[in-house]
Amino acid sequence: MLQAREGIVTPQIKAVAEKEQRSVEFILERVADGRVVIPANVNHKNLDPMGIGRELLCKINANIGNSAMSSCPQAEKRKLQQAIRYGADTVMDLSTGGDIDFIRSSIIEASPIPVGTVPIYEVIAKYGADNFDETAILDTILSQAKQGVDYMTIHAGLLRKHVPIALKRVLGIVSRGGSLMAQWMKRYDKENPIYTRFDDILDICLQYDVTLSLGDGLRPGCLADASDEAQFAELDVLGELVKRCRAAGVQAMVEGPGHVPFHQIEMNMKREREVCGDAPFYILGPVVIDCAPGYDHIVASIGGTAGAYYGAAMLCYVTPKEHIGLPEAEDVRNGCVAFRIAAHAADVALGKPGAIDRDNAIGRARAEFNWEKQFDLALDPDRAREYRKQALEASNAKHQHGTKYCTMCGPDFCSMRISSDLKQGT
Repeated sequence: MLQAREGIVTPQIKAVAEKEQRSVEFILERVADGRVVIPANVNHKNLDPMGIGRELLCKINANIGNSAMSSCPQAEKRKLQQAIRYGADTVMDLSTGGDIDFIRSSIIEASPIPVGTVPIYEVIAKYGADNFDETAILDTILSQAKQGVDYMTIHAGLLRKHVPIALKRVLGIVSRGGSLMAQWMKRYDKENPIYTRFDDILDICLQYDVTLSLGDGLRPGCLADASDEAQFAELDVLGELVKRCRAAGVQAMVEGPGHVPFHQIEMNMKREREVCGDAPFYILGPVVIDCAPGYDHIVASIGGTAGAYYGAAMLCYVTPKEHIGLPEAEDVRNGCVAFRIAAHAADVALGKPGAIDRDNAIGRARAEFNWEKQFDLALDPDRAREYRKQALEASNAKHQHGTKYCTMCGPDFCSMRISSDLKQGT
């Protein structure tokens, strides 16, 4: 950010401009004023830089990481590989058990995309929910910054005065980090140390070029709690913290809801833009109904499309196991593809540079019955190939038209083949 303000075109800014099909000047201006962030820790050596901002292509994040009960470093690396294969632009390591430090270092070493964390998880794992202090928080943030973490979610906007309001909700505080900080404040009768030591955190982030993701510790966890007083009280504090980040030269984005009914999404996106000075908005879903456990990747991708259309810069994926269990590699795949679809649909609708090119190319490939090109252009090529193979095997028939027909219609009723013949006058 500081270099952009001086007009210096860094390799990261140049790389983002090329990817986004935008001018270097466009990216430079928006990095300088904070409307675009490029999470790129100076110690993440194999990183392929990418930008996050409302005017850029919408990005998606995949959450990986173990729990205290399951998973291992090898399993997390498999999840990372799945996330990258199926379109994640960033990953967050949310590990809460085992050798967290080793798992994170393995992920950073293997990842060409930005890696995010929630430092309070490691603090709790090491010190317990009742025994940590502000020094433990700062030491953990510094350790992760040195290791190469590109962005960190910190719950600095949840203050003591917000807790009683949030506890009136149906589900109270559903954010892990938010609930842990609320518990600490109540136990010690003190203000949130992440808020009171925010300037020290900024010093660490500036040194290693860590982007802060200002977490929504009071995001709604069900539709009944959406867009309430607690959510927006925290958002106002996050707006203040964005200004402090920018004054210090630290990149910042803002995290958002959560469970929100479809008709409230536009208002939520616009409110964040106004309160937080158009800082990139990184949203979870939103989940638009509560009654579809096992299908929340679909539910949340519906909300994600609307969120991206109305201004969200990055979508945090939701997997089919949201609310149910720790996602495995196949769940990561399903979550990534669902949210890649959501982000892409919004990009096409907004006319972002190059967004529709892939769709136009696959349309031409379909007209030519060029199956391999169709597969290559698909968001999930493996599944497309698998389904086509199954359909051909099920038909168990050879036909004079060869493969120039879709398996839904069959060889004699294929509208695209008939249209092709009509064009050729046959």
